[in-house]
Amino acid sequence: MAEEKIIIGAIVNNHFGVLMRITELFAKRCYNIDSLEVGITDDPALSRMTIVAMGDALVREQIVKQLSKLHDVRRAAVIPKEKANVREHMLIKLCNDENGNAELTALVNDCGAKVIDISSRSITVEVTGEVESNDAFIKSAKEFGILEICRAGAQALHRGSECLLDA
Repeated sequence: MAEEKIIIGAIVNNHFGVLMRITELFAKRCYNIDSLEVGITDDPALSRMTIVAMGDALVREQIVKQLSKLHDVRRAAVIPKEKANVREHMLIKLCNDENGNAELTALVNDCGAKVIDISSRSITVEVTGEVESNDAFIKSAKEFGILEICRAGAQALHRGSECLLDA
């Protein structure tokens, strides 16, 4: 079976140790996490996680089964790529010359990025979009010189009215 990107959404109890137990589960089974994003929900007792990993159908099934066995995991489910809205947030600091850089400005504008800091030597932009679009931005930005990148990881919700807790 071929490996593919697996997107898993999980609702977990919001307290210390939960993240460690989940990442430990992946490590013990030698599953690599490509991206992990966690944040509090509208209920302060719960957090939502989006985990992106690679694997085949068996790995996908095992990850969800093992996550579901953890005491602090309220719900874990695969979000099929074709039914997912996936976005990633990224901050990227690029080299900037003292006169401004028209090509760099065009790149930032073309991808819908937002300038959040600028100096005579650097420009920091905020980029939000599909992971592949952010990858393409990085590839294009390399010609200007990348000083730093901070990627927040993929976030995913089901398309339409379907919700993780309803699935």
